[in-house]
Formats: sequence, C-alpha cells, structure tokens
Amino acid sequence: MAATPKAQETRNKLLEAAHAEFSELGLAGARVDRIAERSGVNKQRIYAYFGNKEALFSAVLARAYAHLAERVPLPTTEDGLRAYIGRVFDYHRTSGDLVRLLAWEGLHYRDCPIPDEKDRETYYAGKTTALSTALGIDDPTAAARVLISLIGLASWPFIVPQQRRLMLGPDADTEAGWALLRASIVTQGQAIINSATGGAD
Repeated sequence: MAATPKAQETRNKLLEAAHAEFSELGLAGARVDRIAERSGVNKQRIYAYFGNKEALFSAVLARAYAHLAERVPLPTTEDGLRAYIGRVFDYHRTSGDLVRLLAWEGLHYRDCPIPDEKDRETYYAGKTTALSTALGIDDPTAAARVLISLIGLASWPFIVPQQRRLMLGPDADTEAGWALLRASIVTQGQAIINSATGGAD
C-alpha cells in the first residue's frame, strides 16, 4: 500500500484497535470483525494492509517492541545496565501490554516458529551484541543469558500478576509494596551482573 498520510492514519487506527484486541484476547481469541469495528475501518483494509491476522499480530508486537526501545533503550555501559532492570520494571508497571502480548504469543506458537522469526532473531542479536559491549565480555551467548535473566526478573510480576498478589499479600498493590518489590528485583539483577562480570557480590 502507498504510504500516503491517509493510508498511514488508517494503518495506525488498525494497529491501535488490534493492540487492544490482542492484549485482551490473544491471537486465537481475537477477531478480525471486532478489530475492524474497534477501529472504524472496513475489515478488508486489514487484509489489504497486513495480509492476515497473524501478520497483524506481528505488526502490533513490533510496534510494542519499538515503544519499549524508545522508552528504555538497552544500555551500552555496565553502569547503564545496572540501572536498566529497574527501568524495565517501571516500564512494565505503567505499560503492561508488551508482556501480555508476549505471553499470548508464547501460548499460541509454543516452540513453533513465529512469522517474523528472522526479524526477531536479528533484533535480539543486536541487543546481545550491545550487552556484550556493556559487560565487557566476548561471548554473546553469555550476554544473552544475562539479558533473559534480567528481563525475566523485571517482567515476571506483570506476566503473572495473580502470583504477585497471592505471594505478597494485601500490601502487594500499595506504593510501599511496589517499592520493596522493585528494590528486591534490582538487587537480584545486580547479583546477576556481578556474576557475569566478576564484580563485587
């Protein structure tokens, strides 16, 4: 499709509506008819712009990743990395849709290839290369293990909010409760970084 201002506006409307639909219902539960109704755009435009529902989901997820990268860019220094886990935690607390979308994606595809597999591999290769530089280590796979550990710590309370609530009790949703959880996750993140770099415990 030609990238005219009107076409871009239509595409954005579809992406916003699809983002809401997929976040709530996942890839299997989302319906193209409802996305069209939410966006106020003819259903045929979805197929014209994106081809099918799976490609639309991929476009929504790519846009969510771009938003994270804009708000919380991966640092290129060790000091920046030490602040990164808290920033990711804060991002997910205020913008929880990315972790929901990723959870839905995992449930839908499991271990099968995703439609934009190569693009995602390239995305993470760039991240692990940058992280290798930040940590001062030569092994991108080791950097990837650090990254998945940090992301897991920062995102898990938002992927399974019921566990956070059940485990932490009535104070889980107070500002004090959130502050204590954040501090604990940051501390554990520092330990992971120390282990990777040989720093102080």
